[in-house]
Amino acid sequence: MKKRFVATTLSVVIGFSTLGVTPAAIHPIKASAATINLQNNQKAVEAKADQLIQTAKSLIGKATYSNTVYKATYPYKFSCASFLMYIFEKNGVDLGTYNEDYMMQQGSYVARNQLQKGDLLFFRSKTTGTDPDHVAMYIGDNKVIHMADSKQNIVISDLNSKPYYTDNYVTARRVLPTLLPSNPATKGDNIVTKAYSLIGKAKMGSVNNTSSLSFTPTGFVDYAYKSNGVNLGTTNLKELMNKGTTVSRANLKKGDLIFFNSVKGSKTPSLVAIYAGDYRIIIPNSSGVLSRVLFVDYYNQHYMTAKRVF
Repeated sequence: MKKRFVATTLSVVIGFSTLGVTPAAIHPIKASAATINLQNNQKAVEAKADQLIQTAKSLIGKATYSNTVYKATYPYKFSCASFLMYIFEKNGVDLGTYNEDYMMQQGSYVARNQLQKGDLLFFRSKTTGTDPDHVAMYIGDNKVIHMADSKQNIVISDLNSKPYYTDNYVTARRVLPTLLPSNPATKGDNIVTKAYSLIGKAKMGSVNNTSSLSFTPTGFVDYAYKSNGVNLGTTNLKELMNKGTTVSRANLKKGDLIFFNSVKGSKTPSLVAIYAGDYRIIIPNSSGVLSRVLFVDYYNQHYMTAKRVF
């Protein structure tokens, strides 16, 4: 269910895909379509899927359903989507969102007769509209694991057990391997991995101090790039926006810098983000280092430009 969640732990804040508000409808921006990462072999994908399934099963009987509260410590509270966001995050894969409609635009389409472990399946109970209101993860043998509702909580269901799974089926998306780093990792992968590793650790402020992991937003970006051999040469936001070459939204790649303004139409940037691939962005701001998705209306409306700096 797409609801506004009450944050009960720090991990809640850094995992959400909106700024506390769930948009009423999807307004996708143009970005490069997700493509299967051929450099990730099938064994690596299967191993990651097994980890996800193991984590999901370990929460059976320990978590209860809530579409208003997300609690990532025992006793856990999840909606169907935040449950999946949590188990992916625990296994080093960032979905960047707890909204089913945003999740449904990640990864790549997969036919129902070609499902594999780790695929996400989307369902819609409403008779109007096109947005999904339920999501589950495929675990093999025609079964899914999902946070079903307040009566069942986390369950494993056979897709042939109820008409619901056929009548209300919308689509399936394969987010493995598109959300995983390349193998071998690219420079963009390494920058993104470094930035992700600082979520919950780096502190945002007015000075840059690498020993205490205290940064200004642009200082954080500079640190993530410099750690991977890319010297941006400035921590001034306007100067940073003049670096590198301009990249269209349709051609974004991991490690590109994306700039946003605070007033629509303004030519003055107020925010910089690192593109993490598959519509995800890593944003350093006064709240810390955040993971978001570009589908959110705010980022679509305040998008200025993107730059490739290596």
